[in-house]
Amino acid sequence: MMKKLLCIIALLSLSFGAAAAKIAKVDVQKVLLSVKEGQKVRTTLKKKFDEKQEIIKKEEDKIKKLQEDYQKQSAVIDQKTKLKKEKEIQSRIMALQQKTMGFQKEIQNQENELKKPILEKVRKVIEKVSKDGNYDMVFEVTTSPIYVKEVDDITSNVVKAYDKM
Repeated sequence: MMKKLLCIIALLSLSFGAAAAKIAKVDVQKVLLSVKEGQKVRTTLKKKFDEKQEIIKKEEDKIKKLQEDYQKQSAVIDQKTKLKKEKEIQSRIMALQQKTMGFQKEIQNQENELKKPILEKVRKVIEKVSKDGNYDMVFEVTTSPIYVKEVDDITSNVVKAYDKM
């Protein structure tokens, strides 16, 4: 991927002849965290995460209490009861792990759903800012080549243009 990008940059530089290509970068993740709609998404997700975290904490506390009770009683209960209590604790731990994974997947899906329309708008805004700035090429910072002589960072311009929409 990196080689392909560097080849494209080299070809673009050659195709523009003596004039240097005007290149910019944009940090889409930073845009998502900075625009007002993105901040609302983060707030919504944090609220959901905190709700799920509270459910998990309550279940962890129940399991901890069962484990403490088991430790206190283990010297005086018979082997059959010990095995039953161990099995109950183990099944609760496994159920909690499954519930936690389910919550993570649920929050990830909600994040993707909430971010999708914002990302679509961000792409349009990047295109507009790029055209307005007369850039020949704009790339996302995560695909940044190792070296490019001059690159403008248009991230803040994209955030401002997005929030004006």
